[in-house]
Amino acid sequence: MAFVLRRLGARAAAEELTAEVFRIAWERVLGGGGDVTSGWLFVTARNLLGNHYRAMARLTELHRRISDELDRPSVSDEGSAVLDTLDRLPVRHREVLLLSYWDGLSAAETGEVLGCSGAAVWVRLHRARKAFRDLYAEPVQPEQSEESA
Repeated sequence: MAFVLRRLGARAAAEELTAEVFRIAWERVLGGGGDVTSGWLFVTARNLLGNHYRAMARLTELHRRISDELDRPSVSDEGSAVLDTLDRLPVRHREVLLLSYWDGLSAAETGEVLGCSGAAVWVRLHRARKAFRDLYAEPVQPEQSEESA
């Protein structure tokens, strides 16, 4: 629950998504699909979070289009520089940073979630920190709309 809540920030949505993780785990156990380890639960939660993020991105885009139609400012323009930088990072970098720093997982635990060794996590973490520093230093480029492209 804490893993999901830190990523969503909304308790009700985190509770729903966590319940879904455990529903899937229960079905897996009843179906004889194998062991349900903590790593498996984290990966399942991460996959469900990905689905949630995609749904929210579609909703945000819809709100943006509606705001443009109504000529009103978008609420999402108020994001912080760190969160904006995290959003711009490739998923492979964002995941290792969030698992290590946000969730406080060890290299071994992070490796279990990501499907790699602890040593590989340290390499990924080094690359992700560098990518974050580079992106954080450069200004955000406004996205081109389809009409102006």
